Amino acid sequence: MAGQPQQHGTTPFAYGGQAVIEGVMIRGARYVAVAARRPDGYIVTTSYPVPTWVAGTWRKIPFVRGTLILFETLVTGIRALTFSAQVAAGEEEEDQPISPWAIALTLATSIGLAIALFFIAPLVVTAGVVDRFTDSAILSNTAEGVIRMAIFFAYLGVIGLMPTIRRVFAYHAAEHMAVHAHEAGLTLEPQNVRRFPAAHPRCGTAFLLTVMIVSIIIFALLGTPDLPLRIASRIVLIPVIAGISYEVIRFNARHSTSAFVAALSAPSLALQALTTRQPDDAQIEVAITAMRTAMDADSAHAAAA
Repeated sequence: MAGQPQQHGTTPFAYGGQAVIEGVMIRGARYVAVAARRPDGYIVTTSYPVPTWVAGTWRKIPFVRGTLILFETLVTGIRALTFSAQVAAGEEEEDQPISPWAIALTLATSIGLAIALFFIAPLVVTAGVVDRFTDSAILSNTAEGVIRMAIFFAYLGVIGLMPTIRRVFAYHAAEHMAVHAHEAGLTLEPQNVRRFPAAHPRCGTAFLLTVMIVSIIIFALLGTPDLPLRIASRIVLIPVIAGISYEVIRFNARHSTSAFVAALSAPSLALQALTTRQPDDAQIEVAITAMRTAMDADSAHAAAA
């Protein structure tokens, strides 16, 4: 049945994805699939293998796999966004591989801006303002974390006012709802997908909020050394924070029926109200198409193996 979890080894594979421009990307066990709608209404799809560098032993190592999966998400996301932008503009239907140099430049720019906005800026504000009023390392690092979350919430709120981003957020919800339906073992039909909420515990938004909280705890243990050393620590420890945060999200997703875990996950699920919008039937159709394309590609690979 279309909605049954695909087997990956001895356990069902957890499909997931992200919204793109007028479309949805789904990451399968072996293949990534993208579905996007052209201006004339036609849905264009593409699929390609998961990069080999993320499918090996390293992906199974706790705390290491979080950073690896983060980079994989960024790389596949760039390719999916490029494809969807071309389709949405009615310019091209064929998925053209992006050069490694273009990916590296885009990654470096994106990561650099994210670090500057969400890690360096809160630290500079804290060192320049908060530290004038307290000598407590715990209060200083907690204040930095609060400022970081305030910037993050403000950023989501501002971009959510843009019409294009609001449509992306609707596709984000459609992707979540399609994943929910698949995990529930239901056929991927609009009426089944509509039964599920827009929020999902494995959402990237939940991951980012977890990063914010974990960073407060990690940085609080470092005290308040000189500013250059504090800046360096924020950059160097990002992989550590990402690794811990991924394991937290993974644990929460696997124990979602626990009342304790449900309480811990509540803020992350509530935050997704900022990054999702109620999708229309056409957007749900695109999400279903992306999910089916990923599942079909995985099934074809398994049959050929």
